[in-house]
Amino acid sequence: MFSYLDHSLYCEDVALADIAQRAGTPCYIYSSQMILDNFQAYDEALGDLPHNVCYSVKANSTVGILALLAQAGSGFDIVSGGELFRVLKAGGDPDQVVFSGVGKTAEEIEYALSEEIHSFNCESEAELALIDSLAARRGVRASFSLRVNPDVDAKTHPYISTGLREHKFGIDIHEAETVYERARAFRNLDARGVSCHIGSQLLNTSPILLAVDKVVALAQRLRSAGHGIAHLDFGGGLGVAYQSADQPPEIRGFLDCIRKRVEGRGFTVMVEPGRSIVGPAGVLVTRVLYRKRTAHKEFVVVDAAMNDLIRPALYRSHHDIIPLRKTDRPPITGDVVGPVCETGDFLAHGREMANVAPGDFLAVMTAGAYGFVLSSNYNSRRRPPEILVEGKKWRIIRTRENYEDLVRGETV
Repeated sequence: MFSYLDHSLYCEDVALADIAQRAGTPCYIYSSQMILDNFQAYDEALGDLPHNVCYSVKANSTVGILALLAQAGSGFDIVSGGELFRVLKAGGDPDQVVFSGVGKTAEEIEYALSEEIHSFNCESEAELALIDSLAARRGVRASFSLRVNPDVDAKTHPYISTGLREHKFGIDIHEAETVYERARAFRNLDARGVSCHIGSQLLNTSPILLAVDKVVALAQRLRSAGHGIAHLDFGGGLGVAYQSADQPPEIRGFLDCIRKRVEGRGFTVMVEPGRSIVGPAGVLVTRVLYRKRTAHKEFVVVDAAMNDLIRPALYRSHHDIIPLRKTDRPPITGDVVGPVCETGDFLAHGREMANVAPGDFLAVMTAGAYGFVLSSNYNSRRRPPEILVEGKKWRIIRTRENYEDLVRGETV
């Protein structure tokens, strides 16, 4: 949905430069059609197999994006009470919400119980005990899955790998059956599923499919032992192409592999995609402020910074950076850096890129996931607006912060 027409970069049917001129920079811009296409690829690939596609809210939690997905029939995977609030604000169905995360608080669990969410993905016996006690106080029963840790190496960045025994997430799959047995003592809990998520930005699906096989085998043993396991939650994690050399999995082909492993076994399948739905559908548009040359380097100083997009500084992540208008000028090699007073404030190092001049616009590609959600007000910088393109139209779904926003809630 991002392509050049007459040398100008478009999102759907709108020139990004037109948006940048009117909305200012930096700004995040999303393609509604690409988001919907990616969601529907998951939904359609599972076909008539009972399933629920629960969008992972942490990837991009803007209410306008959540509302778009809710209207398309998406469920939601949340990891905090605040994310539940956002989902409900966007019109999401609480009965399609699953609550994941290793450190749920009593307040968050109470909130989720009061809204009657679908289920909890639990990560410790202590958490099971807390949910049971809070459910008993309300006189309700809560459905849960154990998030099992299959000890599968996701082969991704260590910060976003979650499936090994050394990680904080989940319960060792070899201990899971014992934990399910002990959970029978909790009178206000129903063991309804098994959950697993081994990591994010996976370009090789073999580790996920190995984990799927382990989870299916475990679920069948649990059923044989009399547990009412109804659904299998395989998490998310499919990678996206941050650069041309990346070969991301094809959504439909991957889900077809899952289908073949689960079909005919009587389980509902849940998946929790996030990055693969919104990542390629968003860009961060920034304006060139200065060109600066030293004895060793060429710097392109832009108005977007690490507070707007922290992934390059945090993960050394690559994002393609392309001009909003193509020219015939020969390319340069330089560092793309922002205004924040940190050497770590960069969007690219040693990048061959367009020969831009002050005032030109650049698009930082594949920024729809873990972009704005990780933004901050560091250096007292205002967070950028977010804009949703719908065909020939666009609208602001989050306004740019003003200076008063920076001190809201503070006192002298």
